[in-house]
Amino acid sequence: MNQQTAEKQLGSNWGYRAFYLLIRLGGRKAAYALLYLVCACYVLFWPQVRRSCDPYLNHRFPSSVGFTRLWQQYKMVVSFGKMMVDRAIVGSLGADQIIVSLQGREQLLNIRDQKRGMILLMSHVGCWQLAMSAMGALNEPIHMLMHGHASSFERQDYEQDNGEVKHESPYRVIDPQGYLGGAFEMLAVLKQGGILSIMGDRVPKDEKNRVHVTFLGQQVALPMSAYHLASSTGAPLVVLTSRKCDENHYEMVVADVIEVPEGLGRKPEAFTVYAQRYATTLEKYCQNNPYQFFNFFDMWN
Repeated sequence: MNQQTAEKQLGSNWGYRAFYLLIRLGGRKAAYALLYLVCACYVLFWPQVRRSCDPYLNHRFPSSVGFTRLWQQYKMVVSFGKMMVDRAIVGSLGADQIIVSLQGREQLLNIRDQKRGMILLMSHVGCWQLAMSAMGALNEPIHMLMHGHASSFERQDYEQDNGEVKHESPYRVIDPQGYLGGAFEMLAVLKQGGILSIMGDRVPKDEKNRVHVTFLGQQVALPMSAYHLASSTGAPLVVLTSRKCDENHYEMVVADVIEVPEGLGRKPEAFTVYAQRYATTLEKYCQNNPYQFFNFFDMWN
């Protein structure tokens, strides 16, 4: 189960409406109270929800069993649920209900001003959709390579729940189902010194070029495209992570900046060291934020 599937399984139209109503009547605390009960029911009575948590938990907490594992599954689902509720709060009550801070702002501005282009290497951690609002500090459009959930992301964060537009989206979506997977569009953005955002922790089904690295003790496959683009254009890779650090506070962090040498070609082995550096950064994130990793599928199989 990936994150998009998780949202479908852990919610329905009437369920979302119930949470929106509760948010308006009782605010975040009321919505969270219902969330704890709903998540308990999902974990206790939906085996597929527990199974979707296990690939990650098996590697992050390999010795946990029984009630300890059940409690970890519950905490992971609650963390994911809070992210969804927080997005609903923004959609219903406005963006001022959530504080988003940015660590590494000056570093980002310095890279932007070099006009070499910039690749934001994102992951399915924290609430990256909300935390991306911190990228407004760049004062530049962000071109996002996004799959089927792109339209959902834009509706959730740039429209009110009645469908009225709050403000223009600063994002420009590049469709990977387009010609050559959007490769020409991505190259054009970077060659013009623009900003491109790519997810680094999930290989799309149609992605043939993969690089293999070690993550949480076992080999996984990661998409190679970000590293190849960096090598082809000279644009640095900026590894960004987000986390929920308080009830109404999210933090976006510049976790690393990876410079990939130009002209490395197309062989995956040439990019292993750089992809491993990203995987190690993501692993450190999981050590510090064990229940905010939301890649709900078996990366190791």
